[in-house]
Amino acid sequence: MESGNTEVAHEYFPFFKIYKDGRIERFMPTEKVPASDDPKTGVRAKDIVISPETGLSARIFIPKTHNPLKKFPVLIYTHGGGFSIGSAFIEGYTNLVRSLAADANMIAVSVEYRLAPEHPLPTCYEDTWEAVKWVASHANGHGPESWLNHHADFGRVFLAGDSAGANIAHNMAARVGSHDLPGVKIRGLALVHPFFGGTEDDKMWFFICPSNSGPNDPRLKPTLDDLSRLGCEKVLIFVAGNDHLRERGTSYFEELKRSGWKGTVEIEETEGEDHVFHLLKPDCENAVALHKRLIAFLSDH
Repeated sequence: MESGNTEVAHEYFPFFKIYKDGRIERFMPTEKVPASDDPKTGVRAKDIVISPETGLSARIFIPKTHNPLKKFPVLIYTHGGGFSIGSAFIEGYTNLVRSLAADANMIAVSVEYRLAPEHPLPTCYEDTWEAVKWVASHANGHGPESWLNHHADFGRVFLAGDSAGANIAHNMAARVGSHDLPGVKIRGLALVHPFFGGTEDDKMWFFICPSNSGPNDPRLKPTLDDLSRLGCEKVLIFVAGNDHLRERGTSYFEELKRSGWKGTVEIEETEGEDHVFHLLKPDCENAVALHKRLIAFLSDH
């Protein structure tokens, strides 16, 4: 009798399903690629382990330089994928973050946080916070990673992410607002097609975050207090006209303005496009325009 092996207990398309025997199947395969230097842009890349205990790791990129004293701004990037699929190590995110490092001329740290449902939320938030603190630990020049010790300008740090990764990036900026990171200044936060509460997707978030406090959980629906304390100077939000999460981004924009936060917030809408279209068709005209706008934001420091 194998009926129990094929009977589905939970299904959240297009992310994953869980069979009654406990097996987890993702609808999208994760094909990771090794870190490599890019001969076209000169950007170098390598993978680093942040926590041997948990396996938390990251892919780090640095622009080409022959100056041992050259300092670059720093980007901490969190990938999307419904908290449950995707990776900093797949080709799409490797290409994306490498291009940000090259075109904005900055060091980029792409966080490989652990995924739900095997690692229920808040694991992804805690992993990313550990990564943020790990990056900040180099501000005195004595951290474990030489690229950050020698070439990072910790007065020019940015947080960014797309979809679920944008949700994580916001939560990191909110934490920075209430936790001191000595020697580090977060200049900006970029949210591309961010996921926040108020859609059918909430059901999956509640499932993978069993410790949730309901629809008003601040990780899902940012509070005005958290927004008012965002630990950065400026925010840029991207929304897409055909994205089912469009209103989540526009609502975040309005709430942030209403919160009393003292920074600058802007929003950019791409008409006629769907969720994370820039990842699915990165060479299309609208994706190129989004990339240029994001680069301008990251370069204005």
